[in-house]
Amino acid sequence: MHVAYIGLGANLGDARAALAAALLALAALPGTRVLRQSSLYRSAPIESSGPDYLNAVAALDTGLGPHELLHALQAIERDHGRERPYRNAPRTLDLDLLLHDSLTLETPELTLPHPRLHQRAFVLLPLAELAPQLQIPGRGRVAELLAQVRDQPIEKVEP
Repeated sequence: MHVAYIGLGANLGDARAALAAALLALAALPGTRVLRQSSLYRSAPIESSGPDYLNAVAALDTGLGPHELLHALQAIERDHGRERPYRNAPRTLDLDLLLHDSLTLETPELTLPHPRLHQRAFVLLPLAELAPQLQIPGRGRVAELLAQVRDQPIEKVEP
């Protein structure tokens, strides 16, 4: 079994409902269970336009390998109407494989850890809620990385 961290985001339609449905879909993946999920956070789009995003992070215990998990995440996105008309387009659902154990990987299809994880408060803050001492391979501890993005506006959303 592997521990994987998934970044969840949405800024089109009912984002809160999309994230809740995505968590259920993650829990339904073969050989997978959701260990923990963060609170929801609101942040403005980065390098894009559109409404604010709702974001969260989920920790999974999964028997799926990294590429299998990536394909499953993409299928969940498609099931929720995700389109990719251009880079950083607004999204009905965005699921990012952030970490898969402490694996480092670079293929044309997948880079682990996620290549911009350490630069994004909307990923680091919910990840820090779940695992502040977690080491990001090649980058450092989540809590230390979070201090480097404290200038990025983000707010916790009430349940």
